[in-house]
Amino acid sequence: MSRSVPSHSSLDPTVVPDARQVAMLNGSVDSEDVLVMTHTIEGELLTLYWPQGESCIDCQILAGQSVELLFGPVALEPYLSKAKAVLKSQTPESFQCVIRCGQQPVSFEFLLSPITLSAAADGAPVPTGIVGVGRRITPEATQLADVHFTTNDGGDRSYYALLSRVASKIRKSLEIETIWQQTVDGLGTMLGLDRCLVCDYSQPMQTVTVVAEYHQDTVQPCLGKTFDLPAKPDFVNTLQTLEPVISDFDQRDFEHNLEKVGNKRPYTVLTVATCYQNAPNSILVLQQPPNRPWQPFEIELIQELTDQVGTAIAHAKLFSESKTMTQELRIKSQALRQSNEELMRKHDELEEAKRQAEEASRLKSDFLANTSHELRTPLNGMIGFLRLVLDDMADDEEEQTEFIQESHDSAIHLLNLINDVLDIAKIEAGKLDLEMSAVSIKELLDEIEKSLRPHIERRGLEFTLEQPATLDDLKVYGNYQRLKQVMLNLVGNAKKFTHEGGIAINVEIKPQPFEFAGRSWPGLVKISVADTGIGVSLEKQDRLFQTFSQVDSARTRQYEGTGLGLSISQRLVEAMGGKVQFISMGEGLGSTVSFTAILYQEPVIELNA
Repeated sequence: MSRSVPSHSSLDPTVVPDARQVAMLNGSVDSEDVLVMTHTIEGELLTLYWPQGESCIDCQILAGQSVELLFGPVALEPYLSKAKAVLKSQTPESFQCVIRCGQQPVSFEFLLSPITLSAAADGAPVPTGIVGVGRRITPEATQLADVHFTTNDGGDRSYYALLSRVASKIRKSLEIETIWQQTVDGLGTMLGLDRCLVCDYSQPMQTVTVVAEYHQDTVQPCLGKTFDLPAKPDFVNTLQTLEPVISDFDQRDFEHNLEKVGNKRPYTVLTVATCYQNAPNSILVLQQPPNRPWQPFEIELIQELTDQVGTAIAHAKLFSESKTMTQELRIKSQALRQSNEELMRKHDELEEAKRQAEEASRLKSDFLANTSHELRTPLNGMIGFLRLVLDDMADDEEEQTEFIQESHDSAIHLLNLINDVLDIAKIEAGKLDLEMSAVSIKELLDEIEKSLRPHIERRGLEFTLEQPATLDDLKVYGNYQRLKQVMLNLVGNAKKFTHEGGIAINVEIKPQPFEFAGRSWPGLVKISVADTGIGVSLEKQDRLFQTFSQVDSARTRQYEGTGLGLSISQRLVEAMGGKVQFISMGEGLGSTVSFTAILYQEPVIELNA
């Protein structure tokens, strides 16, 4: 740029030189990169010519105001010091500084020259003013590699080298938190800032949140603080223009909750947006120590770094979104796999349930067919014997009595069949009600013996009954009629399927604490019915207690009955707090069926028993 300024002789000592006139003398009247101003030694603007600044400031209104409106409180003191040195030496000097175009910082290189605004008493000119001709420093003109600073240990280091090191660390990471922190630490350390923040920008929420912070011990931290954009015009400005914005503070808190600076110790905050493909993704807030000006190369250095930070943040966010999406896909895939497995399991369960339902339906059909046959058999016997009596077909009174007895036995058998069907219907419907009380084992077994011994011995079978020797009556907690029904079923089955040998009933006391119906009982009584009958093969024993199921329907039909006896007995015993167990070593080896009942009270055992 031209360094020529008007000579003292070319200016009238009593006339203030016009800034535009100075620009014309320098041949820069049409250049937007040139700023020309004149001001007093106290810093009062006399004239200002700046084509580029007309879009954001009114040069005419600034006339008569302080140059502070251009340079701000941070850069004013060093600028005025340089101006006084020029007046004292009467020699033009170059000076780099940052001025404002609105809130945007613009770097200029000025040539400051003295001008005469008044004369002494003898008429001699007295230089009391400054004319400054500045040309904007473009990014291409800044050679960061040539800018150095002195380290704490007295060494010399290039800002550009340190910038490259910080940028290299940022580029090597895909963790966004690491990128944020390395950015503030690098800039804060490199520029000696009081504070450096990274604020994450959320466009939908119109908020910015402090996500990383570097600060000196003298200032209050603000990590995690969230700002509403409408309340931060400097943030809005840099987001909209993607240009750095300078803000001045003096005795004001940073957003009302940060450390106050001392009285009249102003500081400057530089706000810069990081962006990727012209879209902002965060905001850097850099706070200088009080009274330190921003240098042009510092702003250029920050802008160069923020370009790389914006790209790194975008890549990190894409990587994070990719990881999140991958994780979500993995979770969804796992959930889908589990859902498929669950569907397959349910399908298998439904298939099994279908198979069991079909089997149950078949068993019920077989049961109904078998039961209808079983019901007709005693009914036909009753009808036949009674018809013989009614038709007076008996040869004598003894034969007539025999016919009536056979008819009676058939009626009893029919009644038992009907009772079995009704009992299982109640059990399946859940409507079986039992009244529980103390039941005498001796009384129960005496009735069973009286009822069945004659029939058993008539078939040539032995019948034995063994009870523990007690001084008092052995009692269990249950329903007498149902316990009798269970015993009749078990002994009746043993009699039915035993052709030779015998049947034995054995009673044992098992004293052990037992909980049932909210009460504690002293133990259990185990009643076993053993026979030497046809037995059951091991592979068929699991069908014994299935409702409507018979081990061998063809073989069972030979012995008559519905096949419900064991199933009903098991349900009744379990309803009274006991369990049923069946043991057989195989076909032809007999069988033992035992069940437990709750011991009502512990009896006194005979010592000499």
